[in-house]
Amino acid sequence: MILLIQIAGRPIWWIILLLIPLVNLIVMIVISLDVAKNFGKGPGFGIGLWLLGFIFYPILGFGSAQYAPQTAEA
Repeated sequence: MILLIQIAGRPIWWIILLLIPLVNLIVMIVISLDVAKNFGKGPGFGIGLWLLGFIFYPILGFGSAQYAPQTAEA
């Protein structure tokens, strides 16, 4: 989970939020959307990562997607 949080570009202290019931669902949605965005995929793919990770993470890993972290706009 720490690696996914780093790939999503979120602060490492978000691991604490994953320990809180019901909050962890929202946090996982945000992390999945951010991971998809950093690989150049859309929000639909991010929802797929959240709901059907066992299908979408291998697609992300073995597909042609390249990791390109998004920079924060000032």
